[in-house]
Amino acid sequence: MGSLKVTLCAGAAVAAALCAPAAHAYAADGGVSVAPSSPAPGTDVTLRVPDCTEKTAVAVSAAFESDVRLGLAAGDGVLVGSTRVRTSVQAGAYAVQVTCGDHARKGTITIEDNRRPDTRPTAPASPVAPVDAGGGGTAGLAAAGGGEQARSAPPGTAHTVTGLVLAGIAAVAVALRSARSRSRGTD
Repeated sequence: MGSLKVTLCAGAAVAAALCAPAAHAYAADGGVSVAPSSPAPGTDVTLRVPDCTEKTAVAVSAAFESDVRLGLAAGDGVLVGSTRVRTSVQAGAYAVQVTCGDHARKGTITIEDNRRPDTRPTAPASPVAPVDAGGGGTAGLAAAGGGEQARSAPPGTAHTVTGLVLAGIAAVAVALRSARSRSRGTD
């Protein structure tokens, strides 16, 4: 039984040692946490504000590209939002202020200049080419051979006769409608 207690205590010590770096990944002051706590300029950060009585809030900092709109996460009552650190910001500590109802909460974000993230965008800001969205019911024909098999023969006599019959029916319908409106005296 003594070795079981030693094993459990050793396991708890290892778990605490492994979780300690994760606990330092967030900078939390006054109820505002920023992850990562020490980002480089141009890095995306996530803000979390627990126990806010409102469903939305706004976070402001000179380090951010724009104000951060915070909204409720799952069902835990924590407000969450993301933004990007300005690429032109200097290294140092910057205040983060969140207005949560009648209360203002404050936090700190420390910008480190020694790490520069890849500043290339992960995706283009707008489409750069037409989207290959398919053709609905014709998608199978287009995929089968690049569209060459979509029409194997030009329209024949049957198509011509069908078109002429439909045009004739439309002309008769227009003529009957005009005759009715003249007979009623409404033009």
